Order: sequence, then C-alpha cells, then structure tokens
Amino acid sequence: MKVGILGYGNLGRGVEAAIKKSNDMELVAVYTRRDPSSLTIATPSAAVKSTADLDTGKEDIDVLIICGGSATDLPEMTPKYAAMYNVIDSFDTHANIPTHFANVDKAAKESGHIGLISCGWDPGMFSLNRVYAASILPDGQAYTFWGKGVSQGHSDAVRRIDGVKDARQYTIPVPAALERVRAGENPELTTREKHTRECFVVAEEGADLARIENEIKTMPNYFSDYDTTVHFISEEEMKRDHSGLPHGGSVIYTGTSSEGTKHVVEYSLTLDSNPEFTGAVLVAYARAVARMAAAGQTGGRTVFDVAPAQLSPLSGEELRAHML
Repeated sequence: MKVGILGYGNLGRGVEAAIKKSNDMELVAVYTRRDPSSLTIATPSAAVKSTADLDTGKEDIDVLIICGGSATDLPEMTPKYAAMYNVIDSFDTHANIPTHFANVDKAAKESGHIGLISCGWDPGMFSLNRVYAASILPDGQAYTFWGKGVSQGHSDAVRRIDGVKDARQYTIPVPAALERVRAGENPELTTREKHTRECFVVAEEGADLARIENEIKTMPNYFSDYDTTVHFISEEEMKRDHSGLPHGGSVIYTGTSSEGTKHVVEYSLTLDSNPEFTGAVLVAYARAVARMAAAGQTGGRTVFDVAPAQLSPLSGEELRAHML
C-alpha cells in the first residue's frame, strides 16, 4: 500500500515509524507546508514534497494520513483532501466530531473516496472499548480517565495563542475519582471532578502573561470546564523537564448483568510516546481504509465502522489460527 503523510511534526514522525514496522506498506512521500528542501525525514526512499503537489489531486498514493492539529488544521484539511484521496485523521475535539464527520463524509462521497476521522487512542481505541462494554452490559456506565500525560491536541491549542512560543499541557486524573470508579461505586462525576489540567508555557518576550493565562483557562472545548493551572517557564526548563510526550489512561465500565451481579471492565494504556502510539493506530486503520476503498466503498468512516480483521496484515486463516 502506498502511503503519504501530510505534516511532519511529532505525529507525522510517529506515523513514519509505524510504517517502517509494516511490511505491506510503503511511505511514498511526506507533504509539508514548509520548504521541502529544509526537511530531512527518516525514510531515505520517500520523497519530501510540497502541499502544492498534493493539491493537484494526482499523487500516486492509496491513503493520505493527515497529521495536522484539530484546532484549525484538520477541519479544513480533511474535507479538502477527501475530495482527492482516501484519507485518515486523528481529529480529537470530541464536541465537534459530528460536524467534522458530516463535512468529510460529503466530500468523500462526492469524490468516490473513503475518509476515516478521529482515529487514535481517544478518540479511537477508547471509543471502541466504550461501545464494546456498553453493548455487552447495557445496564452500566462508562468512565474515561486520561493521563497523567501530555495531550498533543491541547498543547497545540495553547501554542496557537498569540504570544506563546512553546507549551506542554498535562492531563491529570483526580485520584479520588479514579478510586471510586474502580470500586464500582458508579459515582456521578462532573468533568471538573474527573481531571485537572496543567500547562507549562514559554511566552514570547514582552507578551501579556495575564492575557495568555486567561485565554487558556477560558478556551471552550479545551480548558473552560476544568481546573487549570498555568506555569510560565523558560525555554531551558521546557527542554530539560518537558521534552518527552508520555500519555495513557483508562476506560472503566461498571455494569450489572442481573440484580446484585456487578462487573467492572477496564482497558488501560501506558504510553512512552503519545504520538508514536497514535501514529501506529493511524497506520493500522490506514490499511483498513485502503482495503475498503479497493472494495469500492466510499464516504465517511470512524473506528466503529471497521472490522478488526481489516486492521491486520494477517490473513483470515492466520487470525483464526493464532488470535481467536
């Protein structure tokens, strides 16, 4: 399968690393808004090209993996390129997923392509586990906890604020809430009671720190519903203390199958690298996108629409023999 990557930040590099582990895939090109001659990638056989090349609609790729930010990039990029190629993204602004899906679905149907959105670990793998548990135990409740870890999407949103040079945002579960859920108490928890958010920000020289802090804390869909702490630090401190991108979390579902018979289902991730794991999920689903497109399917898709066998390079016979 011939794959293109749009964007070569942390996520783009994570996708590239996952393609290297996939024998049935070839990275054809990385597309960038930067000057292509300024970019060195880790795959010598792949080209580095401008987004202008991609805009022709004539690039020889089976799937384009779009590695932009959810705040402003993906709402524009994914529908645009779904009109030209089979695409996949990791759009993670949960409140805006229905609108984003509708836009991508329309573009993909009109052009005869597949557009799979919101693919990663949440939304993505966590979404699947919420659906699996709720389908098996309809009398129950799902709880999702993220972190402690760096959120790429939230960090990107902070970096886009005027006067911010660099930023990292940590999502932190509230320990007492986590303990109550694991104990099967089925508590009613507000968004604010489940997580806190902590931001480390390098500001431009002379920037209005009070304005930046207020813009962060009041940002809808990202910080306004959480207790958020903002720390202003130096570039040296950022490099020394916050250069990694760990993350993880849990989906915990508590439900009953009969009166007094309780079950707790938990799916947890502990990730050394958020972008590398997200990239690996995108690559597995890119395989499914290429297969669905080859079968003549068109339109928008999410992880809910993809059978597990479509993700694997193994044959049905191999899966039944070794995985079932």
